[in-house]
Amino acid sequence: MANFPDVIILAGGFGTRLQSVVKDVPKPMAPVADIPFLEWLINYLSKSNPNKIILSTGYKHEIIEAHFGKSFKNIPIVYSIETDPLGTGGAIKKAFDLVSTENCLVLNGDTFLQIDHPNFLNFHSKNKALFTMALKPMKNPARYGTVETEGETIKKFNEKNPDLAEGLINTGVYLMKKEILKHFPEQEKFSFETDFMELKTGEIEMKSYFTDDYFIDIGIPEDYKKANDEFPNLFN
Repeated sequence: MANFPDVIILAGGFGTRLQSVVKDVPKPMAPVADIPFLEWLINYLSKSNPNKIILSTGYKHEIIEAHFGKSFKNIPIVYSIETDPLGTGGAIKKAFDLVSTENCLVLNGDTFLQIDHPNFLNFHSKNKALFTMALKPMKNPARYGTVETEGETIKKFNEKNPDLAEGLINTGVYLMKKEILKHFPEQEKFSFETDFMELKTGEIEMKSYFTDDYFIDIGIPEDYKKANDEFPNLFN
């Protein structure tokens, strides 16, 4: 099987909302059924044979490096370390310095989407897309902003709306061509969501990949507990 491109995983989170249940580790290292969440994520990714994984780290990055080292499941691992928090956009921009493939998969280190990664890449490549985002329909998406599309093109990002019965959410799973860097803000520190995606929807074509695959965000204690209950069966 040909190598999947490089993967950036944003793993610099503090886990502020998880402090009641998880302490003293970066949020992606929170144990889920006795295995760090990030390890579940990389185990699932390993089926797609990525070229390498770039872990974008910050808070207590030494814990992540000690666990994964320079390779995991025969996948090379390199680290892009933030000495000061750069925001999601700044972290991605910095990590792109280590990307050596034409395309790159970007993931959040505290969410999991059971997506068919090679199929996602085929869709992105077939469309010759600069940027493709995985979107999932969700009932009562109050925790998330929603995304409006026209066909497969993303048109608008909406703020969180507690009254919305259903909508498409951004799963935080993206494929991008390396040339997307030309469209990033010049500053070092920025939000990927507000300073790039929301501002650039009219300037560059953003493609939607629709999926109803299993999705979980361990950012709040209820869903962290849910992951602990569900992951052992999910990966059997």
